[in-house]
Amino acid sequence: MFSIRGGQELEPDEVPRPLDEQRADAERVSMRALGRKGVSESEMRQVLTKQDLDPDVVEHEVARLVRVGLLDDVALATDLVDRLHERKGLGRQGVVAELRRRGIDQTAIDAALEAAADDADDEFVRAIELAQKRAGQLRGLDRATAERRLSGFLMRKGYGSGVVRIAVERALDGGGRRPPSGGGSVRFE
Repeated sequence: MFSIRGGQELEPDEVPRPLDEQRADAERVSMRALGRKGVSESEMRQVLTKQDLDPDVVEHEVARLVRVGLLDDVALATDLVDRLHERKGLGRQGVVAELRRRGIDQTAIDAALEAAADDADDEFVRAIELAQKRAGQLRGLDRATAERRLSGFLMRKGYGSGVVRIAVERALDGGGRRPPSGGGSVRFE
C-alpha cells in the first residue's frame, strides 16, 4: 500500500503511471495502429482511450500525430472516397455513411468529396454498371421481384432513389431502349 497526503491509502495497482511512461505507451500504440491501416483522429482517440491512458496523454498524442502529418482526416477521407467508389461500388450516400462511421467530421467529408471530383454523372454510370452486373443473377425472376431486389441492392450501396430507378430500368430493359414488359420473365440482352 502507498500513502498519499491526507492519509488516504492506495493499492499498488491504483497508483497512476508516470506521464512519460504513458506517453511512450501512447506512441507505441498509435504507431502500431497506423501501421495496420489508415486511422481517423476519432478512431485513434478510441484506440488510445482503450489503453487506460490519461485523457491529456491521449489528446497530446493525437495532436502530435496531426502536427507531424500522420493523422490527416481529409487525406484519409479522400483516399476512402476513391476506394469505396471503386472497390465497393458505393454511391455518395453510402460513402458519407461509411466516413461518418469512421468518425470523420463533416468538413473533412465535404473536402474529400469535392477533391474526388465525383459528380452526378459518375454516380449514375457506377449505379448502371452495378445494376447490369447484378441483373445477370436475377434472370429467372419475374420483373417485379427483379426490380425489388435490384433496387434494394443499389439502395443499400448508397444510391439515391432517382438514380436507382433509372439504373434498374436500364439494367432490366437492356439499356432502357424497350418499354418495360407487363409481367413474366425479365428479358436481358
